[in-house]
Amino acid sequence: MNVSIVNHSSHPLPAYATLLSAGMDLRANLPSPIVLQPGERTIVPTGLFIALPPGFEAQVRPRSGLAAKHGITVLNAPGTVDADYRGEIGVILINLGQEPFVVENGERIAQLVVARHETVEWTLVDSLETTDRGNGGFGHSGTR
Repeated sequence: MNVSIVNHSSHPLPAYATLLSAGMDLRANLPSPIVLQPGERTIVPTGLFIALPPGFEAQVRPRSGLAAKHGITVLNAPGTVDADYRGEIGVILINLGQEPFVVENGERIAQLVVARHETVEWTLVDSLETTDRGNGGFGHSGTR
C-alpha cells in the first residue's frame, strides 16, 4: 500500500524493523529533550503528516521496551489517526514509572500500525439475539 507522507523532522521515515513486523517505530521530533516526571504526560511531536486511503487508520501503540524498562506508555493506546486527519502525528506519552524519564530528539517513542477498518451502519432493533454468555461482562469467564 502506498501512503503519502510529509516529514518535517530530520529523522528517517517510519520503517519495519523485520520482514514480519506489524508496527513501524515513531521518533520524537524535539528541539530539546523533554523530562517526563513520574505520573506526568505530554504530547510528543513526530514531525510526520500522513494521508491514509479511505477504509484505513493508523494506530499509535506503546513500545514494549519503554513500557517494561521505564514505565513509559501511550496514554490513549491505541491512539487513532483517521484517514481524513492531516495534522502532525503526536504521541501522548505518560510516565507510569517511579523515576523521571528523558525523551531525546530522535528517540523511538511509539509504534505505528496501519490497519483496515469497516464503516458501520446501525440497524435499530427492539432486542438482540440471545447467546450463552448473555450480558456477562468484566470477569464473567473467571480468572483461570
